[in-house]
Amino acid sequence: MNKKLITMITALSLCISLSGCSNKTNTSTTGSSDVKSKTTPNTVLSKSDEKVETIGDIETYIKLSDNKTTVDGDGVKIDGNTITINTAGTYSLSGKLSDGQIVVNTDKEEKTYILLDGVDITCSNSSAINVVSSEKVVFALADGSENKISDGNTYAEQGENETQLDAAIFSKEDIAFIGNGSLEVDGNYDKGIVSKDDLIIENGNITVKSVSDAIKGKDSVVIRGGNITVDAGGDGIQAYNDEDETKGFVSLEGGTIKITSEQDGVQAETNLLVAGGNIDITSGGGSTNSSSNDGWGQWGGGRPGEPRNQNESTQSTEDTVSAKAIKASSVIQIDDGKINIDSSDDAIHSNDKLIINDGTINISSGDDGIHSDSELEINGSTLNIEKSYEGIESTEISINNGNIHVVASDDGLNAAGGAGGSSISGRPGQNGMESTTTGSATINGGYLVIDSNGDGLDANGDLTMTEGTVIVNGPTNGGNGSLDYDGEFNITGGTLIAAGSLGMVQTPSSSSKLNSINISLTSQEANTLIRVESEDGDDVITFAPSKNYSSVIVCTPNIKSNETYKIYVGGSSTGDVTDGLYSGGTYTKGSEVGSYEISETVTNVTQEGASSGDNRNQPGGGGGGRDNRMTPPNQPSSSNQGTNNSSVESL
Repeated sequence: MNKKLITMITALSLCISLSGCSNKTNTSTTGSSDVKSKTTPNTVLSKSDEKVETIGDIETYIKLSDNKTTVDGDGVKIDGNTITINTAGTYSLSGKLSDGQIVVNTDKEEKTYILLDGVDITCSNSSAINVVSSEKVVFALADGSENKISDGNTYAEQGENETQLDAAIFSKEDIAFIGNGSLEVDGNYDKGIVSKDDLIIENGNITVKSVSDAIKGKDSVVIRGGNITVDAGGDGIQAYNDEDETKGFVSLEGGTIKITSEQDGVQAETNLLVAGGNIDITSGGGSTNSSSNDGWGQWGGGRPGEPRNQNESTQSTEDTVSAKAIKASSVIQIDDGKINIDSSDDAIHSNDKLIINDGTINISSGDDGIHSDSELEINGSTLNIEKSYEGIESTEISINNGNIHVVASDDGLNAAGGAGGSSISGRPGQNGMESTTTGSATINGGYLVIDSNGDGLDANGDLTMTEGTVIVNGPTNGGNGSLDYDGEFNITGGTLIAAGSLGMVQTPSSSSKLNSINISLTSQEANTLIRVESEDGDDVITFAPSKNYSSVIVCTPNIKSNETYKIYVGGSSTGDVTDGLYSGGTYTKGSEVGSYEISETVTNVTQEGASSGDNRNQPGGGGGGRDNRMTPPNQPSSSNQGTNNSSVESL
């Protein structure tokens, strides 16, 4: 279900403040790969405001032992190996139960504090810890202590009117974990740790292994610190309240979190905030369990963008699962942190809006790198999408700053309207966007490098560029283009270099404020230099595409009207190189393609022997610019103008 942005959230929630949205500051970037965010972050979500818990003096000591448990203090009832804490207070728990249970059933208006100081509790037929009633239970992990909690793989029959226990640690109430000791939880029946309310981890070394979901809070899951390791047969971390817009959220604010999950790594039914920490997620067996396999591993076949069963177009969410790494129905906001993702399905997926303000994010995905159904906004961060089907995808895309590298087996950036089956429970490959005229992408700054086998920049509507640097390598096949848009592509600032195949070439629109050169060449090997320089020999661009290419589009403020430029292919440079783009140094000339004078916004240049493909017949192709018969080297320019099929005079 697709949630709307909410205006107010109660305590222990992510505060939403629409007034926190700020105007973007357009920033220009050079070719440097070290780009810092200069925009004011778009803050929609903020950290939880729940107070930090501490534990006071111990009032009652419980020493566990099979049928010999002893108690020093009050508030405890012992019945064989069932130990019930029935009075709110502060307790110390130590010792071992080979088959027993701890029950907390205290006043709902008071908190209960339990120090776990070296416990080993196993319950063969139910939850090892069962919180029935309390305002909140705070589990403190004693310094240096090792604690183990586990259940059996079958539970005793539970009555229809009883709360259905399904986790090694199960609570109907709020629970929190603090302290610096260790806790190992084995959920052999179903889940690891479950709260039917809020679940917060302040600290601790916590390992959870479960046959299904590992850490699950109905109303919220908040992690502020600690070392958390999760191995889940279902979802790693999940908040699942879908009945209240102010609940069902996840906030990851610090700590070290490592998740290995068969299904989603982190799932929020409403909003999801990442505000810090070191996060490592492998979901669905990782990106190798993806479209590179004919059968898509465990997911029942189908490549990205295809239905699992070609005879069905939809499937109810009740009988589908997904293996996304980070997923939410409403807003995902990333403000900070180091995130490493290896996912068979989308790496980061929002059914509504995705905002990336900062952080370092490394992604290897079997489907989309980052995807949102509605809006996607990047205001900063170092984002490396090392593997994906489509790299960056949403209906509306805004890139305002950041250092972004994308490798995609299909489109690098895809702005397309609609949410083609991308439900919160959608399976891998179910995120194909509908082909409509809706969908736009705006680049206001930052540094974006795309390596794509499909289209480089693709929009079903308009593309706009005002600042920043964009480098596109690919495609190499003639059925796609480095630029693909259905509306207009207006450039008013920044630098664009797009190298790819010649079959579907589009250029920036002739209404752009900056001049562009559209160069059609004979087939060139990867890493062969393309050089554009002024008549005086000053460097405009010296670039080595990382793939074979026969088309290069260059747009930069350094291309001035009524001035003459030369183009070379090949040669070498002693300059510093970043992502194929050279700066400084000395250029040793390769083959001169020719010289030309800029008199149109888009100037089309065709090397002798190259097939122009009649680019003006493609949407946006040619951009209304002039097609130059190149002037032979060392001869004055002429007014020769021909069709797009004209080639360079014999050299």
